Amino acid sequence: MGFPNPITTQGAITLSLWQGSWIAGLLVGAVVWGMILWAVIFHRKRGDKLPPQVRYNMPIEILYTVVPFVLIAVLFYYTARDENTVDAIPSNPAVTVDVVGFQWSWEFKYPQYNVITDGYMWNPAETTAENEKTMPELVIPEGESVKFNLTSTDVIHAFWVPEFLFKRDVVPGHENSFSVTATKTGTYIGHCSELCGLYHSRMLFTLKIVTPAQFKTWIAQEQASQKTASGSTQ
Repeated sequence: MGFPNPITTQGAITLSLWQGSWIAGLLVGAVVWGMILWAVIFHRKRGDKLPPQVRYNMPIEILYTVVPFVLIAVLFYYTARDENTVDAIPSNPAVTVDVVGFQWSWEFKYPQYNVITDGYMWNPAETTAENEKTMPELVIPEGESVKFNLTSTDVIHAFWVPEFLFKRDVVPGHENSFSVTATKTGTYIGHCSELCGLYHSRMLFTLKIVTPAQFKTWIAQEQASQKTASGSTQ
C-alpha cells in the first residue's frame, strides 16, 4: 500500500493501522458500489409512474446515522490506541541518543557512553559519492529500546527514517522525543523532511542497526578513538 517494510516494532503497528484502514475503506466502498449497481440495474426507469419513496423512513434514517458513527468510532479507537503505543517512551530505555540538527547536517550524542558522532557540512565542490562518505553515522542496537531527544540550533528540521514509518520535528528551543525498538539489522538513509534552506535535500545521515554485541564493540571503538583524539589536542 505504498509503505516501505518497517524495521521497528512501532513501524509495524503503523503499517497494520494503515492496511486496516484501507481494508475498511475498500469494504465500505464495495458496499456502496454494490448498492449503486443494484439501484441502476433493478430500479431504472420503466415508465412515467413514480416509484415508491422512502423519504422520512425512520429505520433507514437511523441506519444512515448509526453505521457511519460506528465506522468512525472504530477507526478512532484503533488510531488513538496505536498512536499512544507509538508515542510511548520507556522510563529506562536501553540507549539514549541526543540528536542535534543544524543547517545542513546532524550530530548524534550518546550521553550514557560519552560518545559523539560529529556532523558534516555538505560540500558543493565534491561529488555526491564523496559527500556520502562523510555523512554522519547513527548506530543503534537491534531488539533494544532507543530513545531519541531532538533539538535544533537554528531552524526547524525534521528527523525521518522512511523505514521507521515515523518522523518528528526538530525545533530550536524545544526538545522533542520518541522511542523505537529496531527489529532487523541493516543500513538505511535518514533525511530531514522539513524544508530548511539551500541544502535541505542533502541533509542526510546513515543509520546502522547492528546486533547488541556489535553495538558494544562500536561504542568501545568510538570511546577509544575520541579519547585518543582528545589526548592529541592537549
